Amino acid sequence: MLCDDLVFSSKVVATGRAHGIAVAVARNPAALVKKADEFPPACVILDLHNPTLVLPELLAMLKVSSSPRVIGFGSHVNFELLKAAREAGCDAVMPRSQFHKLLESDLPSWASLSPWGEGKRTE
Repeated sequence: MLCDDLVFSSKVVATGRAHGIAVAVARNPAALVKKADEFPPACVILDLHNPTLVLPELLAMLKVSSSPRVIGFGSHVNFELLKAAREAGCDAVMPRSQFHKLLESDLPSWASLSPWGEGKRTE
């Protein structure tokens, strides 16, 4: 997960732990790519407002190493950012409020190794 909001990322980590899913947090794209190279993820969650994020470059680096599912979230009022994330190749893009609402129910399927939520979870 790329997120520099400690409170929000802690919620995602705790939700993952409750589902038996390991969630690693990086505060910048370089650290995220390093973690993804060491432990290829089934899913990468991106805070689209991260100030160091250059989305097309990051997606290209992630898709080369492990081709994870990419979930992006951002402000509901920043339509252009959400649209750009979809166009750049994120598998799912949503407002932060929707991400928060779906986190508990959908994290297991996002982190699944299969396309539609069936199969092994990351541990």
